[in-house]
Amino acid sequence: MVRQRVRIRFRKRGDLRLIGHRDLVRTLERLFRRAGLRLANSEGFHPKPRMSFPSALALGIAGIDEVMELELGEPAETDLLLRRLAPQTPPGLGWESVQDLPPGTPKARLRSATFEVPIPEDRRGETAQRVAELLASPEVPVLRPGRAKPIDLRRSLQGLVLRGGVLQMRVRAGREATPGPRDVLAALGLAELEQQGIWITRTRVELEP
Repeated sequence: MVRQRVRIRFRKRGDLRLIGHRDLVRTLERLFRRAGLRLANSEGFHPKPRMSFPSALALGIAGIDEVMELELGEPAETDLLLRRLAPQTPPGLGWESVQDLPPGTPKARLRSATFEVPIPEDRRGETAQRVAELLASPEVPVLRPGRAKPIDLRRSLQGLVLRGGVLQMRVRAGREATPGPRDVLAALGLAELEQQGIWITRTRVELEP
């Protein structure tokens, strides 16, 4: 039996950014139940809703273009899905779009992600200089705990610019370990910004075609 699959783009902001991915999944499962939307379940002794995410959002990072895919237990019109979800949606969570996926469509895979961080005015000159230095470097090794070899941040960094007081970075995804936005901030000497109450926001999730 071929079941309906949908791809949903959503937002996770505010205090909701402070819950981890597993807690987000549990929150979404309860939300769909309250909305009366039946999801297809996996098989086995511990069936779980068929719900997948191409890239889990790290704890503490907001997202305004997040992606999830669902397999529905019964057919539903995409506009009806949003209408039923809206009244049950907690603060910080929002829905952007729902797309029907043709049968046989492979699961979404992340191609790249774009992040933005506001930079305090008194740090912008220094940050602009460090951005230029980082972009001019042939490689920027990042050592992760438990890994013998460092990750090359420069190889994965597809874009880095400070514009209008906002640092924007685009990071390529890959099958091997890749750096994240916090690695970029650390390389720029800005690792303490989050401790000062500044948020990182993932503004775009680009998928493989």
